[in-house]
Amino acid sequence: MTSQQPLSIKKLFKYFLNAVTGKETDFTSGSIRKAIFMLSIPMILEMLMESIFALVDIAYVSQVSVNAVATIGLTESVVTLIYAVAIGLSIAATAVVARRVGEKDIQGAREAAVQAIALGILVAVIVGFFGFLYHEEILTLMGAEPDLIAEGAGYTKWLLGGNVTIMLLFLINAIFRGAGDASIAMWTLILSNGLNIILDPFFIFGWGPFPELGVMGAAVATNIGRGTAVLFQLGILFFGWGKIKLMLKDIVFNFKVMANLVKVSLGGIAQFLIGTSSWVFLMRIMSEFGSEVLAGYTIAIRVILFTLMPSWGMSNAAATLVGQNLGAKKPDRAELSVWKTGKYNAIFMGTVSLLYLIFAKQIVGWFNTTPSVVENGALCLQIIALGYIFYAYGMVVTQAFNGAGDTRTPTRLNLICFWLFQLPFAYLLAITLKFEATGVFIAITSAQVLIAILSMIWFKKGRWRTIQV
Repeated sequence: MTSQQPLSIKKLFKYFLNAVTGKETDFTSGSIRKAIFMLSIPMILEMLMESIFALVDIAYVSQVSVNAVATIGLTESVVTLIYAVAIGLSIAATAVVARRVGEKDIQGAREAAVQAIALGILVAVIVGFFGFLYHEEILTLMGAEPDLIAEGAGYTKWLLGGNVTIMLLFLINAIFRGAGDASIAMWTLILSNGLNIILDPFFIFGWGPFPELGVMGAAVATNIGRGTAVLFQLGILFFGWGKIKLMLKDIVFNFKVMANLVKVSLGGIAQFLIGTSSWVFLMRIMSEFGSEVLAGYTIAIRVILFTLMPSWGMSNAAATLVGQNLGAKKPDRAELSVWKTGKYNAIFMGTVSLLYLIFAKQIVGWFNTTPSVVENGALCLQIIALGYIFYAYGMVVTQAFNGAGDTRTPTRLNLICFWLFQLPFAYLLAITLKFEATGVFIAITSAQVLIAILSMIWFKKGRWRTIQV
């Protein structure tokens, strides 16, 4: 027993190094546990880096003012609509690229990559135009008070105006993931968010020769960091070591491939528009209770993302495994991969939920010491943590549907659980029954538990096995 233990640790470390350097990209044969590990590690590290940036960003901005924190909350509730389109297109890109790679059709994967990037640029230019021009009106619609708009409008202007960096970062990383090149996506996010973390204080507080931009500086730093990472992505696509390598001759319009991507992505876009637009309305309800409550909620959501992002990384691994194994005509292996990934995710999320339940006030207090902000942020953390194990399975199974190209099922489930259940329930508890912010937190947890249960029931029916992309 003792003689085998060092060998086991040595193998684990070897697998870790292989995972972060991308040395193994065939996930349609061999150990499923190893495949989950090899895909999940870079995806978890990628999402963890995103989470760290979110926390550092809010920590910097919290030093500016409560209004600055509330501005980020309101703006990002709108930016989630852009994320919805980006993620919807990314779902299609991952599903189609993974299926082509599973079929050993690398040329088909390259064609899908080019058309996905073209679609993303088109959408981003349109959104950026209106976001740049009408940023103050957008904050007004979200219920922002005049002093908040005066202080935070620049942040909204530059974050929405530079949304092309968000779009391409999501899309190109989705292409890498679909191909099994999860380590490249990881290093891209490390570059992007590493730059953001370094540049944030220079632009926010005016360190050195940089102007003091306040909360707007956070948006400027974010655009620079993401833009640099996008250039890195394009360099890898055209000159790098990934499985998908593009050449100038590949940059042509292909109606058939683009139509297929649009068909798959429409379900994904609708799915996330339903989910993320519900967050916009929840934020609108929260704004009724004042800036301090809104700031506490914003901080809590950032902290929650710190653990949801790694969990989302495991879920993305499930999507790639499903897509590639369906392409390789191995649906049983695809299904087993999903249930195993869900189990590992539940163990992780269950552990984190205990930490949030016990140390909620201390965690929120790291970012802001205003008593009302801490009280509301801690309550949000604790109530949402109660459903973490359900979230774990819900995220994995939802991404499994998406990896198979079955974006309609999660769309229907989101419609039922978020619009028909969560929003009316939140309004009833928070406004009608006067539970205020607590009512919103209860509604969020209840909806996530419901969607997890329904997703698992639907997944067992097996229709996702027959989807063609």
